[in-house]
Amino acid sequence: MKAFLKEVAEDLVKRLGSDLHHAAVVFNNKRPVPYLQNHLADTLRKPFWAPSFFTIQEFFALSTHLQVADGFNQFFTLLKEYNKLIIEEGGKSLNPDVFYPIARIILSDFSQIDNDLVNADQLFQELEDIAVIEKDFQHLTAEQQLFLEQFWSSFSAGKQQYHQEQFIRMWRRMPKLYRGFHAALREKGYTTMAYIYRQLAEGKADKPEFIDDFKNGKIVFAGFNALSNAEAVIFKQWNKDEKALFYFDVDKYYMEDETQEAGLFLRKNIQRLGLPNALGEARDLIRGQQKEINVYKTQGQTAQAKILHQELLQDYPLLDVADNAGKIALILADESLLLPVLQTIPTKYQHAGGISNIELNVTMGYPLLATSIFGLADLWLSVQAQLIDGKKDTIYYREVEAFLSHPLTGVLPIDRDAVQQEILKAQLIDVPIKTLHKDPLSILFFSKVDAGLIAIEHLQQVFKLILERQLEEKTLKQTEADLFGATLKELNRLHDTLADYAAHLPLSFVLSLMQKAVQGIAVPLSGEPLQGVQVMGLLESRSLDFEHVYVLGVTEGILPQINVSPSFIPDSIRRAYGLPVIENQDAISAYMFYRLLQRSNKVSLVYNGQADDSNTGEPSRFLKQLEFESGYTFKYFDQSQSLAIEPKVEFEIKKEGEVLRRLYTYLDNQEENPVKLSATRLTTYLNCPLQFFYKYIAKVEEPEELAENMEANSIGSILHKVMELFYQKLKGESPYITKERIAENRKQLKEMCKLAFAIEMFDTEEILLEYSGMQQVMLAIVAEYANVILDHDEQQAPFSIVELENNKDYDKVTFPIHVKGEERKLTLLGIIDRVDQRNGVTRIVDYKTGRDEVGFSSIDELFDSESGKQNKALVQTLFYTYVYEQTRKISGVEPNLYIVRKMRDEGTLFYLKENRKRVLLQAEHLEDLKGNFTQLLRQKLEELFNPDLPFKHTTVAENCTYCPYLTLCGK
Repeated sequence: MKAFLKEVAEDLVKRLGSDLHHAAVVFNNKRPVPYLQNHLADTLRKPFWAPSFFTIQEFFALSTHLQVADGFNQFFTLLKEYNKLIIEEGGKSLNPDVFYPIARIILSDFSQIDNDLVNADQLFQELEDIAVIEKDFQHLTAEQQLFLEQFWSSFSAGKQQYHQEQFIRMWRRMPKLYRGFHAALREKGYTTMAYIYRQLAEGKADKPEFIDDFKNGKIVFAGFNALSNAEAVIFKQWNKDEKALFYFDVDKYYMEDETQEAGLFLRKNIQRLGLPNALGEARDLIRGQQKEINVYKTQGQTAQAKILHQELLQDYPLLDVADNAGKIALILADESLLLPVLQTIPTKYQHAGGISNIELNVTMGYPLLATSIFGLADLWLSVQAQLIDGKKDTIYYREVEAFLSHPLTGVLPIDRDAVQQEILKAQLIDVPIKTLHKDPLSILFFSKVDAGLIAIEHLQQVFKLILERQLEEKTLKQTEADLFGATLKELNRLHDTLADYAAHLPLSFVLSLMQKAVQGIAVPLSGEPLQGVQVMGLLESRSLDFEHVYVLGVTEGILPQINVSPSFIPDSIRRAYGLPVIENQDAISAYMFYRLLQRSNKVSLVYNGQADDSNTGEPSRFLKQLEFESGYTFKYFDQSQSLAIEPKVEFEIKKEGEVLRRLYTYLDNQEENPVKLSATRLTTYLNCPLQFFYKYIAKVEEPEELAENMEANSIGSILHKVMELFYQKLKGESPYITKERIAENRKQLKEMCKLAFAIEMFDTEEILLEYSGMQQVMLAIVAEYANVILDHDEQQAPFSIVELENNKDYDKVTFPIHVKGEERKLTLLGIIDRVDQRNGVTRIVDYKTGRDEVGFSSIDELFDSESGKQNKALVQTLFYTYVYEQTRKISGVEPNLYIVRKMRDEGTLFYLKENRKRVLLQAEHLEDLKGNFTQLLRQKLEELFNPDLPFKHTTVAENCTYCPYLTLCGK
């Protein structure tokens, strides 16, 4: 079937002939231009002078000497005029950051007022009248009062009157603001695009003679649908003067049915405005050819793009013909699918004749937001925001790490590792910027700016430095070059705009403007619009026809869009004045959807069937409507992802070779410093044998991390050091501890916490003078935990300190076990937090800050690695007790577990859980427990050193939650 632009080309040649070059062809966008040029060449088949091509904005802009002001220029002009009016009223001017969101709505409303030729004075006067009525509604009926109460329900009673008065004052100043805004722009040589439309429609254009350049030809408007009131007036006048031709792409399917929203605006253009369609009466294109519509339901947003990988394979042969323009199009109703689509479509495809390249043309714009360039700009803005808000010149370490690993910064691995090690060694949550000044880029990147224009120049210098380096290294890609260029251009434009305002703007606001400026940047990817697969948005598809069309994002809420731009003009007033309403948006979307069906041979529609907070999971109502009334054949495909539970991998390490050799270094070691088995190593094995292998046999070290998130081990190690320092001081004076001595020494607890923090976190005894917020929280928690222990100790006093943190060589014991029928020996090591004596009883004291318990159900469960009921703290304390009794040749030692979270309620002595009751262990029961512990310990150690039993990972899922080796075992 002949394409719409092919019909336009043939008709233009027929009508204008040799005067073709005197014509101006006007489109909604630039995308159709090369297609029409191609069709003109194909129709004439000889050299010819082409007509001039414009977008409608470019064409109408010829009617004035003024330049179109960009968004920032309009904002600052509006801000100045708005504050001028407020000051005249005796009020206080608004800050730009407060006014910015309001200004965007006002500017949008002004634009619509001008586009649709609305009398601004009359409209805003009516809004003011309504606001006054709503403020004073005593004379209204009960129903009317109830409605107004509901209208103002978002405001409290006290604020209702104030907000109503604010609205009245705002509507009252709007006409003056509208006139002042346009006058101020004109004084500076600027205007808005919408105001150009208005001036041209009202016959007030600066250069009305601009159309005389085409008096020997025609002004051709092709592919238009919805017209603003200004466009309608202009088009009617030029049609009356016989200066214009109109080519409307229409179909009887929606033109002759008044209920079809797709034809809403075209019926208005042709029937009510009297604009003739140069192509004649509408034809029955949609019903004229039976089609098979494939509908794909996917599970997920990006999954829509994955459909293309398989479905396009059958279409690629269409690209092998010499003239493949208009063969395949991917229409993205949801433009966020661009990146998934680009990642899905291959660069080559294989066929019987060999391998062919897949040409791809994307002109909807590759977003800067999706590139590393924006990531670096956003990172720089984040760094500057911290330097503005902070009282010291430091940067949060995550921003530093992001800079070091960013692909554009070019930091060498050796330099990156050096900085990271420096941060880890000093535990720098906030990194001083001076330590980051290693090369020209890092010096520039981590330098504080103190003014708006300097900030813009600074970021430009960062990009220029990277650009120059990539050019020198010949690593710059074309897309990145285009994005760099567009970014520098946008920043330069912002710099010029702010030149008159920056001195009065907060730096934080300028940084936010910089972010807004760069995040909207997009550049077209290189490609040939007349070759290969065409990727475009729904708006770009206007006037274009393709044999095979894929539409992605055919989801309700996306097609048509349900979002509307914010406005201060209520819906009822918009309807009364002919301003755009939600139905207009639906009608535009419906037309763009239906016209894709008019000349296509194959149509595939894809929607996201997965419902979530942002998606209904339902196909567009246009699809359902089409299925109901078109008579087409619909085939539905459900892209169901196969779900399967990954089989458990029985991963094990056999005890042989080097593994066995390293394991047996624990046995029969008679050296002066034998390899010892500590309580921690034992509980690691109980937790997971494979974890024991990685940590103590393979010696895979855990990566160092910053103590930023109050890890339990960091708080625990600091608490242990605090208690050691506390009792070390008292023991140095006298080992006999009384309640009074504890109370007196607690006055120094705060300083001891700081000293312990410095020793454990920074490996130094220097007291830090400044702490980050998180470090202060850690200190407060440690101090609170220490107070819990000391409260208990005051109740237990008097007692005598025997030892503190006894990690001396004599605190080890030889332990016999049997391996493969032979007696072997290993050395057990116990490092005890505290040993004291109270009432003649020697006590082992172990501090714990986690969720350990002093209760247990069975001693057997403690050594059952698969039960999930291990009590590591109890095992460790009994382990220490055994080692201490054996080395000191004593008995009756009492194990005490100081679990700071529970000791106030549960005490420190072990108890047995029987029928949900707590049974405290008496002395004889405690001795039985120790005996059973020794027996079970021997069994577990014989299992550990048995070469026939491999290291296996635990079956208890909870034990894997915080395991640093989780990714290694494949669990």
